[in-house]
Amino acid sequence: MIDDHRHRILQAAARVYTQHGWRGATTKRIAEEAGVNEVTLFRHFGSKEALLEQMIRDLAAAKADMRLPDAPAEPERELTAWAVAHHKETCGKRPLIRQMMSDFEERPDLVPCAVEGPNSAMTQLRSYVARLRDGGFMNDHLVLSAAELEAAISMFMGAVFADGMNRDVMPVMFTQPVDETLRAYVRIFLRGVHALPEPVLPGTARSATPTLTSTSE
Repeated sequence: MIDDHRHRILQAAARVYTQHGWRGATTKRIAEEAGVNEVTLFRHFGSKEALLEQMIRDLAAAKADMRLPDAPAEPERELTAWAVAHHKETCGKRPLIRQMMSDFEERPDLVPCAVEGPNSAMTQLRSYVARLRDGGFMNDHLVLSAAELEAAISMFMGAVFADGMNRDVMPVMFTQPVDETLRAYVRIFLRGVHALPEPVLPGTARSATPTLTSTSE
């Protein structure tokens, strides 16, 4: 019963916060939404601040299906599944994320809780790319500088997040179906880090000797 109450309160807090923001998410409203009294709420969390911070932290945490494999085998398939899971998660939390972002200036203390999940995803992607390199998936002849590799990772993460957050309000920017677009993000990223061959244009032959060189010197 204790865990059930806690779960219900956290779910209610998410709904109330999404609708009313930090100031409007009173403990009275949250308790009513959860079907408990305020005493129960305070017994579990101690304060409104602790409750909302825990709610944000739980919702930001990465789920099991949003993890990349320890041993890469099929980078395009693995990254596409990962991107689809993150996109779906972002879309499902879009109203809540927008509310949090609107509160960040007034409540900067929310930021560490809200970014735990994205920071974890970024670290996971960096590690996966390192495993791609160590596993021989990346072309050794076309070495990226550390800054270029970090930029590619950030751009890929940003593209998936921006698509999930803005597709509903900016259709002119996202004109292709979601699945096709996510696959395209993955392929562009893998080409950018030289883990996927460049497509051969009709009437041309792929050069046997790479002509691009690193600009890291």
